[in-house]
Amino acid sequence: MDFRIFTEPQQGATYDDLLRVAQASEAAGYDAFFRSDHYLAMGDGSGEPGPTDAWLTLAALARETSRIRLGTLVSSATFRLPGPLAVGVAQVDRMSGGRVDFGLGAGWFESEHAAYGVPFPPLRERFDRLAEQFEVITGLWRTPVGERFSFAGRYYTVTDSPALPKPVQPAGPPVIVGGLGKKRTPELAARFASEINVPFAAMDAVAGQFERVDAACRAIGRDPSELVRSTAQTIAVGRDEAEVVRRAEAIGRDLAELRSVGMGGTVGEIVDRLGQWRDKTGITRVYLQLLDLTDLDQIELIASEVVPQL
Repeated sequence: MDFRIFTEPQQGATYDDLLRVAQASEAAGYDAFFRSDHYLAMGDGSGEPGPTDAWLTLAALARETSRIRLGTLVSSATFRLPGPLAVGVAQVDRMSGGRVDFGLGAGWFESEHAAYGVPFPPLRERFDRLAEQFEVITGLWRTPVGERFSFAGRYYTVTDSPALPKPVQPAGPPVIVGGLGKKRTPELAARFASEINVPFAAMDAVAGQFERVDAACRAIGRDPSELVRSTAQTIAVGRDEAEVVRRAEAIGRDLAELRSVGMGGTVGEIVDRLGQWRDKTGITRVYLQLLDLTDLDQIELIASEVVPQL
């Protein structure tokens, strides 16, 4: 099982905060460092000192790390045009030596769009735009050098593009599609994804979504086993109950809820729970949502005492 650290810097973090977490994650042996792509804090927090741009952050981390993979869970298709986004992500892939994974979704947080002047179309249009963005971005990355790429969609048109720059990874960064949408999400995962991620949901709900993705793959003649299956869950892991309680309180989360849906508990509890997740859903990758970015000790604890048992 792969273990990845996942952060939510819109809740209040500087680039230096993220750098410390990314370098600590790399030193501890994690597979990847991921961040959200949001511009507004959620809940009651102020979000100070303010948001940081996801792909600017990852470009910088590409030069300040050496092994760990980097990505977003997930970028919003409403934030950027697909051509420039393909250029930017390809550049970060080159800057990192081919260590980028690319998560892209339809967008859902209407308030952040209003706060920063980003149009927020209705849900169906957002999914239609997302599908076209996948067509454009993967098409640009996969067009052979020396050839041209064109695309004519309802929302985006690309004409005679040289389709440069190319990512280091030959077919482009692995694409992550995520969420619990029952129709469009499985269809998009089947068509474009290397990985299907179902975040912050109960085990049965995740298993059900994977079944829908499998059916969507079979409908287009794709082998469902080609997709990596993953989940993202909030963590509050401790050596003993007192440390678990302290960590849950530090992030303002209900421990009973974290034990039910997230990854709250002692080392032994988390090992058992992840084993259950693996057996029930078939996940081979887990994103550990670290909400307290000062808690580097938790990163080391999981790496040294949970990961070796799985």
